[in-house]
Amino acid sequence: MIQMSPVKRIALILAGGLALCSLGARAASAADVKVLTSVALTSALNELASKFEQATGNKLNIGYDLAANVGKRIRDGETADVIILTRPIMDELDKQQKLASGSTTKIAGTPIALAIRAGAAKPDISTVDALKRTLLAAKSVAYSDPAKGGASGVYFAKVLDRLGIADELKPKTILVSGAQSAEFVARGEAEIGVGQSSEIVPVAGAELLGPLPGELASTTVWIAGIGATTAVPQAAKSLTEFLTGPVAGPVLSAKGFQPE
Repeated sequence: MIQMSPVKRIALILAGGLALCSLGARAASAADVKVLTSVALTSALNELASKFEQATGNKLNIGYDLAANVGKRIRDGETADVIILTRPIMDELDKQQKLASGSTTKIAGTPIALAIRAGAAKPDISTVDALKRTLLAAKSVAYSDPAKGGASGVYFAKVLDRLGIADELKPKTILVSGAQSAEFVARGEAEIGVGQSSEIVPVAGAELLGPLPGELASTTVWIAGIGATTAVPQAAKSLTEFLTGPVAGPVLSAKGFQPE
């Protein structure tokens, strides 16, 4: 049996104690961060969550819904540590003091775009007139039901009114409940889908045709803010900083976002 001097024995005990203290401190500093956001960010945040958790030790609990629904839930009293929604909704929540003062940060933008089935012939949407002709010639067009508050659906309904073809498209319009227009296209249930580019790029079997052209172009800006009642403000801030950092940027780009 190897004999150990009293000095070495004490040193090992102290070292072990310090290691346990370090682990305990890391565990104590870890936080559960509740996030409420739009379904448009699902693919990006699902991939980024594990990277954030590995980098910080914090855990994310992410709830997805239509942006309008999330905004209503927050206004009605639901709370979250971090909220990520469109700029108009976040501006409203900020005015209602639902967000910590000065905590909002632009995360990314997503253009409203059109999807076609992968491998299909690409119709012309390069100009406003070309888009109008393509929509009129399409057998079916799917987009988010404006009545349910999806940002892209609300905007696209205004585009159809502006083009003067809303009534003509009604018989071949497929209204979806959320961000599934690209999925309908991928399954062959719709010829053209309209949605956020971030809702199109991740869908296997669908292809991003391009954004709305010319003066019809619209980019949805996504803003992150820290909830006014959060009990973990530092962990919440670490998430908003992470989402604008070098790890998140390439993932956001790959998912159809234009990172900040």
